[in-house]
Amino acid sequence: MSRLKELFTQTQAGGRLALMPYLTIGYPSRQATLDLIPALAAAGADAFELGIPFSDPLADGPTIQRSTYQALQSGITPAACLEIAGQLRSKVAVPLLLMGYLNPILRYGPERFVGEARAAGVDGLIVADLPVDEAADLAGLCRANGLDLIQFAAPTSTDQRLGKIGKQASGFIYCVSLSGVTGARAMMSKSLPEFLARVRRHSQLPRAVGFGISRPEHVAALHSLAEGAIVGSALIDVIERAKTGQVVEAASRYIRELAAAAGQPAPAG
Repeated sequence: MSRLKELFTQTQAGGRLALMPYLTIGYPSRQATLDLIPALAAAGADAFELGIPFSDPLADGPTIQRSTYQALQSGITPAACLEIAGQLRSKVAVPLLLMGYLNPILRYGPERFVGEARAAGVDGLIVADLPVDEAADLAGLCRANGLDLIQFAAPTSTDQRLGKIGKQASGFIYCVSLSGVTGARAMMSKSLPEFLARVRRHSQLPRAVGFGISRPEHVAALHSLAEGAIVGSALIDVIERAKTGQVVEAASRYIRELAAAAGQPAPAG
C-alpha cells in the first residue's frame, strides 16, 4: 500500500481530515525547510506538498510568489529540491509530494526527474499547469515508478472534464476551492459543497481542498465534504511574519491549531 493510500485509509477510519501543508523548498532557507518539515509533522501535519521554485508561477498568488523568488535567489534548483526531498525522507515517514510547474520537469528530463524523485522517496507529483488532456505521458512515467500524479479539479471544470480527471487521477484529487490564484481567504466559497459532490460523482479517490484554506474553522467546515485540507499561503504568511529564530515555533503552533480542527468537525448549524 502506498503512503498516500495508507494515510487516507487511516484518517478516514479515524473520522478526521488529512492535513497537507504546502511549503516552498528553500524558503526561508534550505536549512529552514529541513527543520520545518519534521517539526510540522510532529505538530500534526499528515503529508507535505514541497514546492519547486519556478520563475513564472502562474497559479500562485503574491505570498507564494515571494517565497519562490527568495528560494530561487538563494540558488534552489530542481536538482536541489530532489536532494532536499531525499534528506527529508530520512527524517519523516509521512507522504512527500513535489509540487511545481511543467517547464522545470521538461528541462530536467521527465524520465530522469521521475526516477530521481522515486529514489529520493517522493510519493507523488503535483504539476499545476499540466491539464489532464496532456498528462498521459507523465502519468505513465509516474505509474511505472510507483508515484501518484495528482490531478486538479476546479469549480469551472465541466462534468466531461471531471470524468477525464476521475479516470486518470491517482492518490487524491486536488480540489481547487475557488477560481483564481493561491492565497489565504477570509471565507470559503458557498458553492464548495456542490462542487465537491460533483467531483465525487466522477471518482472515489479522496478529495483534498486547497486554495484559500487559512483558518481552523475552514478546516473544520470541510468535515463531511472532503477527505483532506491543503494550506499553503497562510502558512507561508505565518513564517514570513515570525521573528528571527522563532520560525519553527510559530509555524508549529499554527499547524497544531489546524490539526486540532482536522480532527474535530465544525458544530452543526
